Amino acid sequence: MNDKLTGGFALCGSFCTFKTAIEALRGLAPVYNIIPIMSETSFSTDTRFGMAAEHIGRITRICGREIIHTIAQAEPIGPKKLLDFLLIAPATGNTISKLALGITDTPVTMAAKAHLRNGKPLIIAVSTNDGLSGSAEAIGRLSLRKNVYFVPYGQDDAAGKPASLVADFSRVQEAVAAALEGRQLQPVLV
Repeated sequence: MNDKLTGGFALCGSFCTFKTAIEALRGLAPVYNIIPIMSETSFSTDTRFGMAAEHIGRITRICGREIIHTIAQAEPIGPKKLLDFLLIAPATGNTISKLALGITDTPVTMAAKAHLRNGKPLIIAVSTNDGLSGSAEAIGRLSLRKNVYFVPYGQDDAAGKPASLVADFSRVQEAVAAALEGRQLQPVLV
């Protein structure tokens, strides 16, 4: 192993942002050792945004290791202290709400729970159509939680989808670096 920090890169089922998220992963891989994690849905679902096997192949090639995609595989992240940071990109409204309520029923939520027990940063890249409606409360709760940080985010289509929020994936690396210093990258709302 080298002297790079190790980060987790977790993907949830906001498939429309996979291309951008995987580009962000490509930018992080030269800087950090990356352990990829996918929700069961993102690991197994073919969509108009790409086939699951294609996404898995790209992620595996970038990270040089297999993807954690079950709860059992994700659980040891905490006890073994595998990560210096965990980035969830994209983080769906469903996952954000589960994190806010302490629900750990997916590989991504289990990874987050296991990781946070070690007091290390969890960085969230929001991607949800209900960020200013159904998921707003959960985003607010997590923004108050210790060791939880956000990639700056904003409305992606204020006229067509007024409640929709998406992270600025071009700022992922900057957000991770800030979180490793214990600070929230500002402005968080763009």
